[in-house]
Amino acid sequence: MLTSFQKKKKVKYGGVIHMAAKGPRENITLECTECKRRNYMTSKNKRNNTDRLEIVKYCKFCKKRTTHKETK
Repeated sequence: MLTSFQKKKKVKYGGVIHMAAKGPRENITLECTECKRRNYMTSKNKRNNTDRLEIVKYCKFCKKRTTHKETK
């Protein structure tokens, strides 16, 4: 059943209104510590994780698993 607002607005995606995400999440770039290339993009919650992120991920340029650190 559609509400009067949805009938007037002709909302797509099955009648669900999608809003932009609000909050402390921020997009970050991960850089390989060996070859210094920026391989991955991800997001993190700045409120919960205030220090820089370090993750072991596969680097396609080094062709092995290396530590990737957060950059600006």
